[in-house]
Amino acid sequence: MTGNLKQWPSAARRADATPHAASLIEGLRDIGYSLETALSDIIDNSITARAREIQIHTDSITDDPFIAIIDDGDGMTEEELIAAMRPGSKNPLVARNEPDLGRFGLGMKSASFSQCRRLTVVSRKMGKTSVAVWDIDEVAERNEWAVQLPDDSCEIPVIEKLGPKGTLVLWQKLDRLTGGFSNNVTKRTEVINQRIAETERHLRLVFHRFMDDARQLRISLNGRVLRSLDPFASKSPATIADPEERLALTHGDLEIQSFTLPHHKQMTNGEWEDIAGPEGHLKSQGFYLYRGKRLILHGTWFGLCRQSELTKLSRVRIDIPNSMDADWKIDVKKSSAQLPPIVRDRLRKVIARIQDGSKRTYRKRGQKLVDQERLPMWHRVQADGQIRYRPNIEHPAFTSFAATLSPELRRGFLNCIALVGASLPIETLHTDMAGMAEQIVPDRVDEDTLTQAVQATLTVLLGAQKDIKEIMVLMRDVDPFRSAWEDTQRIVAKALESEEQP
Repeated sequence: MTGNLKQWPSAARRADATPHAASLIEGLRDIGYSLETALSDIIDNSITARAREIQIHTDSITDDPFIAIIDDGDGMTEEELIAAMRPGSKNPLVARNEPDLGRFGLGMKSASFSQCRRLTVVSRKMGKTSVAVWDIDEVAERNEWAVQLPDDSCEIPVIEKLGPKGTLVLWQKLDRLTGGFSNNVTKRTEVINQRIAETERHLRLVFHRFMDDARQLRISLNGRVLRSLDPFASKSPATIADPEERLALTHGDLEIQSFTLPHHKQMTNGEWEDIAGPEGHLKSQGFYLYRGKRLILHGTWFGLCRQSELTKLSRVRIDIPNSMDADWKIDVKKSSAQLPPIVRDRLRKVIARIQDGSKRTYRKRGQKLVDQERLPMWHRVQADGQIRYRPNIEHPAFTSFAATLSPELRRGFLNCIALVGASLPIETLHTDMAGMAEQIVPDRVDEDTLTQAVQATLTVLLGAQKDIKEIMVLMRDVDPFRSAWEDTQRIVAKALESEEQP
């Protein structure tokens, strides 16, 4: 006995339990890869092989559509290629070099099989070209773990684009990408092209730090170089970046840095939409987990808080080395992870700091809304745990008009104003603010309405002995003047000019 483990006698019988080739290779197809995660896994291998240029070529029109990924990395000898084609070629428990983006030694095979039934890999190293092929249909027929080693590579699509060194990964028999339209070329082409287009943004995001670093990895899709997509807008002068924090753990150092994105008015519409992605900013907030500068997971708070409008512009970069794979439970696809308990408390403090900063910003903006000196159109009233918004009946636009009315009409007018306040569409506003706050803008008023509001406000403030510079500052901070500032300035200038004339 050793500890509590029983030692079985050396004479115990054994039986061959080699996996059934046809069954297991089909099972490898259903680990859960999407097209974008599968392509990312192939690119991981290229980066590990020190590639500086990666080309993705697709052909969806021919009878045998294909996707090819070509790099200019170190390449492989035939012996190395055969080892790379072996499922489970590396033990995930063995320490990897720092730039190695691999995980289980399954990536190239399982990623490729998830999209196609025929995988061809051509690699060049030291002037020699080696070719290996996995064909799932042949494996099913022969039930053997035997990779094909063709002697001739001339007929392989886009082989002419492979340089003096590097690797070509070719996917054919794209049965998982046809959308069920295998016999309809037009529909099949449409489906494949749509999937490729959807994948582009994923690649720009996942590998953006490699594309932006000093050595600048180039990734092209059908001849067009992809632009990196920095989720933190770190080059924008309006982005707020907190200092980096470092947490020393058993299996390496973890780095954390928080970013607050610029307000949408400080970016172009194209930049704002690009950085938000198809799900919008509300779903894109949270932690962005990187393993060796490669994005693994994003848009999550790991259950430590809820996604909210308050933290919509908050994004936190977490960097881990590949030595922490087991701690974070990085999966085969490198697209999911679990938060280690030892890191949870530190991230809670990061979230608390982010929320405090957001609340201070909201309080500051809220103070402007209720500041009597700024003559707001609405009052924010907080009492008994509830918040209400009421029209400010003391606003000059209201009081000046009410003063022209008889007592009976004045009472009716003020009742109408109160009804407007009591009919504020709270639920609809909440829904819109949660999903598309940047699209909510003040309604425009016509010239006559704006002129009336400007003249009434100007009269009251001049009567309160405010100078014109102070008046302009106060008016510019509230609507409807703020959203129609040029017209407001023109009306003010005209009103002042009229007063100066005898």
